[in-house]
Amino acid sequence: GSIQTTVANMSADVLGTCAVFEETQIGGERFNIFKGCPQAKTCTIIIRGGAEQFMEETERSLHDAIMIVRRAIKNDSVVAGGGAIEMELSKYLRDYSRTIAGKEQLLIAAYARALEIIPRQLCENAGFDATNILNKLRQKHAVGDSGRWYGVNVMTG
Repeated sequence: GSIQTTVANMSADVLGTCAVFEETQIGGERFNIFKGCPQAKTCTIIIRGGAEQFMEETERSLHDAIMIVRRAIKNDSVVAGGGAIEMELSKYLRDYSRTIAGKEQLLIAAYARALEIIPRQLCENAGFDATNILNKLRQKHAVGDSGRWYGVNVMTG
């Protein structure tokens, strides 16, 4: 396809089809809406709001979300969220701290505890009992490799 800036010299190979075409007024603007386009690869999002600040914030949030989806499509690697990485690192450091003696053991154990601040904060922000959920996460991560993907689920706890 190509972008047509004028109707002069228009040919059949640049035309498309749609199931529904309608002209709609949104606020003080009129828009041509094409629905059900089988070969569409783009879309338009209309952002309206009471204040310019809210519309700008919505646009930034939308841009961030689109860039996250784009990055996920381009990169096929997956990183666990919800504090799962921090819990796994904490488990590893706690296990390692038990193999050494002296002040180093206390330092490494304190660092392992500090890593759990992120999943703890996620729990508190979501209104969950952080101590209970962290104990469950520690149990999941202690199982082995199958538990390393478990993090805080802010929807269900």
